[in-house]
Amino acid sequence: MQREVKFAGFGGQGILSAGKFLAEAGIEEGKEVAWVPSYGPEMRGGTAYCTVVLADHPIGSPIVNAPMDLVAMNRPSLEKFEDTIKPGGFILVNSSLIPDRVKRTDVTEILIPCNKEANDLGNRKGANMVALGAYVACSGVIKLETVLSIVRTEFQRKPQFIEANNALIKRGAELALQALEAVL
Repeated sequence: MQREVKFAGFGGQGILSAGKFLAEAGIEEGKEVAWVPSYGPEMRGGTAYCTVVLADHPIGSPIVNAPMDLVAMNRPSLEKFEDTIKPGGFILVNSSLIPDRVKRTDVTEILIPCNKEANDLGNRKGANMVALGAYVACSGVIKLETVLSIVRTEFQRKPQFIEANNALIKRGAELALQALEAVL
C-alpha cells in the first residue's frame, strides 16, 4: 500500500501543519512516511502546499508529481493541481472558498465547507483541521484516533487547543463520510 496526498492552499491556512500531523500519525502507526513542504514566497499569500506519502514499504522517492489525492483549500490550488491527480483518486474541495467544481470525471469530488464548519465550531483558523479529519476519513490511510492522539501530543503545552482541534477533526471526518455516501 502507498498513498500520496497534496495539501494545498494559501499561506496562513495551516496547510503545512495539516500535512505534518498526517505524517506524524503515519509514523505513529509504523508506516513509511515522507513529508515534503513547499516554502518560499508562497507563504505570503500565494499557493502553499505539501505532499505526504504514506506506505507500508520503503518509499522510492519523496517527490510525487502525480499524487493519488488532493486537498484543495482555495481556488488557485484547485486550478493548479487538479490535473495532476491520478485517475481513481479523490479531490477534497473546501467548498467554503471554492465555488468551482472539479472538471474531471475520473476522480471523486468530495465537497467539505471547511471554513464554515470551523467558524460554526468557534475556531475560524481551524479549517485545516476540518480538512485533515475529512481526508483521514475519506482515504482510510490511517486511523482517526491516531490523528487525535497526535494533536494531544503536539498541543500538550497548550492544552486549551486540544479539545477544539479534535472537535474540528471529528467534524471533518463526519462530513466526509456523509459526502462519500452521497457520491458513491
